[in-house]
Amino acid sequence: MPINIHRIIANVAFGGSIAAAYAAFKFLTTRNKDEQAHYDWMGYIGNFVAISAFLPLPFAGYWLATEIYAFNQALGLQMMGGAFSWLFIIQAALIGNLFLAANYYLWLGMGRIEGTTHYQKFIKYLLIAIALCFAIWATPRSIIATVSEVRAMGGSAHPMLGYLGVMSAKNTAVNILILTTFMSFLLYRRTGKRATHPMKGLLSAMQFGTFALSASIVIFYGIYGYFVEAAVRIRFSIPQVLSVLVAMVVITILDIILFRKAEQTSRMNWGQINPISQYVLIFIAISFTWLMGLMGYVRSGLRQHWHVYGVMRDNSVDAFTPTLGYATKIVSLTVLIFFGLIGVVFWLTSLSSKPDWQPQVETTAGGSPEPVSASTSRGELS
Repeated sequence: MPINIHRIIANVAFGGSIAAAYAAFKFLTTRNKDEQAHYDWMGYIGNFVAISAFLPLPFAGYWLATEIYAFNQALGLQMMGGAFSWLFIIQAALIGNLFLAANYYLWLGMGRIEGTTHYQKFIKYLLIAIALCFAIWATPRSIIATVSEVRAMGGSAHPMLGYLGVMSAKNTAVNILILTTFMSFLLYRRTGKRATHPMKGLLSAMQFGTFALSASIVIFYGIYGYFVEAAVRIRFSIPQVLSVLVAMVVITILDIILFRKAEQTSRMNWGQINPISQYVLIFIAISFTWLMGLMGYVRSGLRQHWHVYGVMRDNSVDAFTPTLGYATKIVSLTVLIFFGLIGVVFWLTSLSSKPDWQPQVETTAGGSPEPVSASTSRGELS
């Protein structure tokens, strides 16, 4: 069941990113302002779906890894500390880049809305937190080193940075990354609005307190994990994950109440966004696809020389597990072919003389139809 849940969530994220990439392509290839507004809105919605699924995806991955360890510890050790461990460094780099790209897109999206200066000052602090967590998330436990380098370090693990390569640090980093990305979305959602709730001070304090409490729980268990045995340390991921999930649910509910009848201080100008944001959407789609291919190789490769691990052995003479270098080349080539085909599909849609969408039309007092600006209609929707 964990792999079913993991696949469903991953495919939702993947599908949203492909829809956003299509919108980005259409945005970049049109000069019509209404069409740009429409595809900017479409890209935002696609990316929102992708990131909404991406945030709980690591939790599903933890659940899947726990099931693998419970079934056979040798499989878990092979995955996280054996032949496949270096692929998780590539995974860490891709996931870190996805978090950076998702936050960068949200920050660029603030340019659609007037009066974003109040929230711009928080971005630098969020960026520092994301960069630090990304560095910890991508730090390996052991590194490829020469004999002299191993002797200088006193072992295969760095005497200081090696502490960042264990799961206590990794779990802490990814949970803080998720909280930070969630905070970025919260800031974006608040842009252009002013809360009018009579208890807005209390509700805002409750939100901040929930966020601080969740971050404190994550950091506490991350540090405490260095002082307990491995079996206990692994179980610490449960309160870390639960605290983040509960925090996101509670903060979202409080935010809905806080901004239920908020005053709109500025309008949403769909289409008025830096074109770099559209390349970010394409980058996110490529990263999702590449990540799914690489992790699919890990899932399948873990069986090694078994059709069904421990039950049905593969005795054919051609049975082998592809090396990391060979597998990554094949997966990368597959991703290129996939996006080549996707590009052809995008191009074919541009050959049609029929528009993909029609602007909404309102009837004026005289009875004649009057087109409604896409930016206005999308702004009302947001």
